[in-house]
Amino acid sequence: MFASTHLATLILICLGAIGGTVATLTPLPLPFMLGSLIVSAAVAIMAAHRLPAGYLFPQPLRLVFIAAIGVMIGAQVTPDLAALIPSMAISLAALTLFVGLAHAGNFAIFHHLGGYDRSTAFYSGTPGGLMESIAMGEDAGADVAVIGLQQFLRIILVITFVPVGLSLWYGAPVGSAGGASLAPAQTGLSELPLVAVAGGAGLWLGLKFRLPAGQLTGPLFVAAVMSLSGIGAPALPDWLIHAAQVVIGTSLGLRFTGLARSDMMRALWLGLISVTAMLALGTVLALAVHQITETAFDVALISLAPGGVTEMALVALSLNANPAIVSANHIYRIILTVIEISILARIRRYRDNSL
Repeated sequence: MFASTHLATLILICLGAIGGTVATLTPLPLPFMLGSLIVSAAVAIMAAHRLPAGYLFPQPLRLVFIAAIGVMIGAQVTPDLAALIPSMAISLAALTLFVGLAHAGNFAIFHHLGGYDRSTAFYSGTPGGLMESIAMGEDAGADVAVIGLQQFLRIILVITFVPVGLSLWYGAPVGSAGGASLAPAQTGLSELPLVAVAGGAGLWLGLKFRLPAGQLTGPLFVAAVMSLSGIGAPALPDWLIHAAQVVIGTSLGLRFTGLARSDMMRALWLGLISVTAMLALGTVLALAVHQITETAFDVALISLAPGGVTEMALVALSLNANPAIVSANHIYRIILTVIEISILARIRRYRDNSL
């Protein structure tokens, strides 16, 4: 067993960094995120007993690096972005259709095919709002462990499949798999104070006012204001971007701790069916958005892919797609999903109480 929580965290991050570095030698997209995720998931499944009792990855550490990603995204918001806003009306309409159809399809997969009870299937199948789904599912008496596993698998499978699918679509490796860098040229240590100011102020803003995905959107907003006002666009060096991916990937992989392998295998094949169906739906809608608005297909697809805001923003950055537009679409998806499940949950409670 690791001697302390701090030592365990340090060792896990080091192992994640090693996994990420090894992954750079493969065609794996987002190598630092997915490599660290694979390593930490292996620890969670096979060596969880060596972690301190009740170990949880430190949330403050994860928040700092998510904030860094938010700063990087916000810095890309420029006046030219305003010209793209009219085209978002179509993508937002497509997202509205996507949320309803994806949730209905997932419920059918998890309840009728997977055998989950209705409440567990309902909250496992939401195409967004991970923490809200877990919290509301617990209130409804659903199996929270199953909900969490299916929701985390949704995010993990999406951030794996989307870059690979786009690489096959274009016939060549894209983004990080093709050697793309996420950092601006000649970014040095002199940029870090500006990054720290934007990240710290944005994190406080996002959490204080409970913005959707506030740990990401708060820093994004502050960095965008700094960029648009002429104060300066904060720029992150490559090593910091890689570190952020390692920390986020490591924390995601540890979500597998304490789950039975049979439950994980069941959740995995159901997750594969669910994510495949959602990505097929997203692809159809993305093609429609592309044809109607001339939005780049990869931007439209990433905007419709049901991953987490932070993770899909990283995918967008890796593929050199517009992360600000992608993040805006995903924030809308999450807000819409939370509204949808809130309304449907109230309808279900009313119906059950009237029986």
